[in-house]
Amino acid sequence: MPVSYSKDLRGRVIAAWLEKEGSQRQLAQRFKVSLSFVRNVVRHYRESGQIEAKQRGGYQKPIIQDEHLSMIKSLVEGKNDLLLRELCDRYAERTGTSVSITTMHRAVEKLGLRCKKKVSMPASKIPQEYKS
Repeated sequence: MPVSYSKDLRGRVIAAWLEKEGSQRQLAQRFKVSLSFVRNVVRHYRESGQIEAKQRGGYQKPIIQDEHLSMIKSLVEGKNDLLLRELCDRYAERTGTSVSITTMHRAVEKLGLRCKKKVSMPASKIPQEYKS
């Protein structure tokens, strides 16, 4: 996994930039880093006033919290042939929070449920030639 450049190097690049010791391209060559790194460090310094790199990664709280899982379970059990898109729409109506199909799929899987469309024809009525 890639690692951020050191705070020391970032500080030296910013100090040289503040002292106008050359263009960003010249600073990149001088410190043997890419031009995009120099541009990003300078932009980050201008916007935040900080030299440190931004924090990477971390835990992201799920959009659908545990208290809403029971509501989704009741929706699926009430009508188990709903499409995920329809589940998303009904969830948005009840909670005011719109979620993606992927998020809804994760929630349904977490509950151990399946959203399956009902078979349009009973298996006994399917012609023999189509059965496998």
